[in-house]
Amino acid sequence: MQLSTFTQKLRVSTASTLLVATIGLFSIPSTMAADMSNGANNFYQSTQVTIQKVTFKNQYNMNIVGNLVLPKNLKKNNKAPAIVIGHPMGAVKEQSSMLYAQKLAEQGFVTLAIDQSFWGESEGQARNVVAPDIYAEAFSAAVDYLGTRDFIDRNRIGALGICGSGSFVISAAKIDPRMKAIATVSMYDMGSANRNALNHSQTLEQRKQIISDAAQQRYVEFTGGKTEYTSGTVHELTADTYPIQREFFDFYRTPRGEFTPKGADSKTTTHPTLTSNVKFMNFYPFNDIETISPRPMLFITGDQAHSKEFSEEAYKLAGQPKELYYVKGAGHVELYDRTDLIPFDKLASFFKANLKK
Repeated sequence: MQLSTFTQKLRVSTASTLLVATIGLFSIPSTMAADMSNGANNFYQSTQVTIQKVTFKNQYNMNIVGNLVLPKNLKKNNKAPAIVIGHPMGAVKEQSSMLYAQKLAEQGFVTLAIDQSFWGESEGQARNVVAPDIYAEAFSAAVDYLGTRDFIDRNRIGALGICGSGSFVISAAKIDPRMKAIATVSMYDMGSANRNALNHSQTLEQRKQIISDAAQQRYVEFTGGKTEYTSGTVHELTADTYPIQREFFDFYRTPRGEFTPKGADSKTTTHPTLTSNVKFMNFYPFNDIETISPRPMLFITGDQAHSKEFSEEAYKLAGQPKELYYVKGAGHVELYDRTDLIPFDKLASFFKANLKK
């Protein structure tokens, strides 16, 4: 297995998608500096783990690329518990996921931070395509990989989804009982976010207009026209930039969390294609969420997070055992990288309790 390049100096960014509305680029440059408060440390480099780049196939014969993180004190003769970790929507494994992967590996877990299909180093053409079923499949493919390693106990594999991956891991777990414990952090229900926007602020007429625009754009692209992108994080700020966009900007467009994968274009990072993004309209991850029971679920959200409605709704619908955990004073993006706020001990205790022998 090839050594990961994650430990090299990281420069520029990919991003998590804000799926409230399509917001265009602005013309006035920003001079905003990164807010590194509360222990912001997205590019954390642990001295207690070993990182290996791995590649494996999903059921669609597409390569999934991930970083396998192993505790240096891993006992060779024991089979370890493992956790697969999914990055925020529109981001890559180097953004938030690898921080969580290393911190949990320090607690004795083997962790696997994956790039979603169509993003990062994983395969999928065209790039930045939205494919919810394939996104969920990536988690099951990761379990395939982990469960066939001789140093992993396949009966003790958990899953963690950050932001949009929270909804993808729920979708996967509903039909993959090999995931024995499921946690989400700052979850976005990508289906509801696109159908309804935050706080159900988008009307049916607005939704239909988005669908119509995407459908017409298909003709343009089918005949060789330019690909259009949507949502994601703005690249510049103005005095009128929406506060939630400022929150994402501070992570994805500053050195705090900025990262552009090899071969990608920094101008399109975080932005899904317009024509594929409407597929989220047909994505209902919380339908039948109660069937995951009796496998335990943990939903972590900031009590100030603009996205907390999604964790609250999932908790309401899920079966037992379940827990909704609020991080006091934390917003949505703060739980991507602010180590003074992220409840790593809570996550570790959840997985230790539910992935025990």
